Amino acid sequence: MREERLEFRGSGGLRLVATGRGPREGPIVVLLHGGGQTRQSWGGTAERLADSGRYAITLDLRGHGESDWCPDGRYRVADFRDDLAAVLARLPRPAVLVGASLGGLTSLLYAESCDMSRVRGVVLVDVAARVESEGALRIGNWMVSTSDGFDSLDAVAAAIQAYTPQRKRTWTPESLLRVVREHPDGRYRWHWDPKFMSESGPREVADHARLHRAAATLTVPTLLVRGRESDVISLDGVREFQQVVPHAEFVDVSGAGHMVAGDRNDAFTSAVAGFLDQHDPVREAG
Repeated sequence: MREERLEFRGSGGLRLVATGRGPREGPIVVLLHGGGQTRQSWGGTAERLADSGRYAITLDLRGHGESDWCPDGRYRVADFRDDLAAVLARLPRPAVLVGASLGGLTSLLYAESCDMSRVRGVVLVDVAARVESEGALRIGNWMVSTSDGFDSLDAVAAAIQAYTPQRKRTWTPESLLRVVREHPDGRYRWHWDPKFMSESGPREVADHARLHRAAATLTVPTLLVRGRESDVISLDGVREFQQVVPHAEFVDVSGAGHMVAGDRNDAFTSAVAGFLDQHDPVREAG
């Protein structure tokens, strides 16, 4: 499978790092991770989409992974949206957006005010126009409580296991070093800028009125994927979203929480692949 490192320039000239997988001539899918994650979280899904003939681009958002940290700490959802607009403008063809949590909110704000001729479809992963405050607070508290890092990789693995008890996985040093990096003081910290959780962070998460207005602008094929055990998106939130976006399709993934792609990757990827095959099929050459 073809895989290549990509670099883009986002808003303000920030360097954004991505991985492209699959044939460049295939339908483009841009996968946007959640807050505190990196493009590595999409590995299994991106590989399967690439194997099906798609060009899957997994992007590290500003302040995450290998992308630049913003010197002045600009991490509003609107800043991520502007980065996305810069990336899409560089691509040779319109793309389908697959956004988890923060990545989904970024896609919504893009739809509100940017060039939707660059987008062929949107997949929102456990995020909608109304985010449950208790679930969002739980995630935020955990990110803040672990932002000072860990003294060993064993401690990192224990923290992840405690946070995602439903996920059965054996962590290796190699896999852990995809989500943390060792700092000069010997502590292991996540691959994201602590300023992301500061006052200049993504406050639009709580602006339900704006998110509803943004959702109402969606006219492209849309899929909402929810983790059935999620405390971030409720069924009431799903129904509200479907009232605003009546053409939106919905999949509820059993055995998954907010991190749907990681909790039940096969089921999640099958749902996304089915949606893409219906609305943006791979065209056979010849």
